Amino acid sequence: MKDIYILAIETSCDETAAAIIRNGSEIVSNVVASQIESQKRFGGVVPEIASRHHVEQITLVIEEALKIANMQPNDLTAVAVTEGPGLVGALLIGINAAKAFAFVHNLPIIGVHHIAGHIYANALVQPMEFPLLALVVSGGHTELVLMKEHGSFEVIGETRDDAAGEAYDKVARVLNMPYPGGPHIDRLAHEAKEAVEFPRAWLEDSYDFSFSGLKSAVINYKHNMDQRGEEIIPEQVAKGFQDSVVEVLTTKTVRAAREYNVKQVIAAGGVSANKGLRTSLEQAFNCEGISFIVPPLKLCTDNAAMIGAAATYMYEVGVRGNLAMNGVPGKELISWIK
Repeated sequence: MKDIYILAIETSCDETAAAIIRNGSEIVSNVVASQIESQKRFGGVVPEIASRHHVEQITLVIEEALKIANMQPNDLTAVAVTEGPGLVGALLIGINAAKAFAFVHNLPIIGVHHIAGHIYANALVQPMEFPLLALVVSGGHTELVLMKEHGSFEVIGETRDDAAGEAYDKVARVLNMPYPGGPHIDRLAHEAKEAVEFPRAWLEDSYDFSFSGLKSAVINYKHNMDQRGEEIIPEQVAKGFQDSVVEVLTTKTVRAAREYNVKQVIAAGGVSANKGLRTSLEQAFNCEGISFIVPPLKLCTDNAAMIGAAATYMYEVGVRGNLAMNGVPGKELISWIK
């Protein structure tokens, strides 16, 4: 059987990335140009600035991916690109670059859902076993996704307000930490021996999540301490906040895994790089006797390798895009198989 080589492009937010993936499981090259240092001064991602950076970097990262792989365009099987969700201006840079490359080199093009990409980052670690449950946790998403086979997605729980990563960044801002705030909260949480007690939003009889109330509780705690002229202990606030997030995410994921009798649980998205969450999930599923996978840190945050992995399975079942493809900032995660 002939090998499948996918050139993948990802520009949904503030990472300009290109990768070449072999047969959906092997990274031949994976190049990421990050904008974190540029966006840090604004305390978050400014869409217009992100788009301009993508314009500057997109050709360079594609060329670098091909160079590292020691491949020419005619060695490729197809081109894949993130179609959504994401920042519309950022998406369009990657999509137009992918369409131009595919047109010039007469290659099929495949549009990939960003969250499907995060899920399929795990296929680059070890084979996926079905049925499986994916916990997707990032700056814009917190979802539980049930998969009965490749390309089958059923969202059984999602956030009703703030995503977990969004809450991390907002709490970090309250504690005067730089963007992105998640890693700083995680680090401080592990330095504390005691924690401020914050509420858990269980939303009983539901696999949905809510972190807005928790974020507000942290803000109120800070304001109350300020009004009393007392200093907060950032480490204890960070630990209390993280304990609440991790307990809710872990408990609901375990409950869903039991109910749906899954063979495997995977974590995906930028927040899956969080040490506290990874440890909690690993311990929980070791006790449950259920296989648990989480990608290495470089595949948790946005990258093109994950897009190439998902696109390989799409290519194998005949999914194709066309040159009329456009960016879909609010694109829903839907199955690509009937």
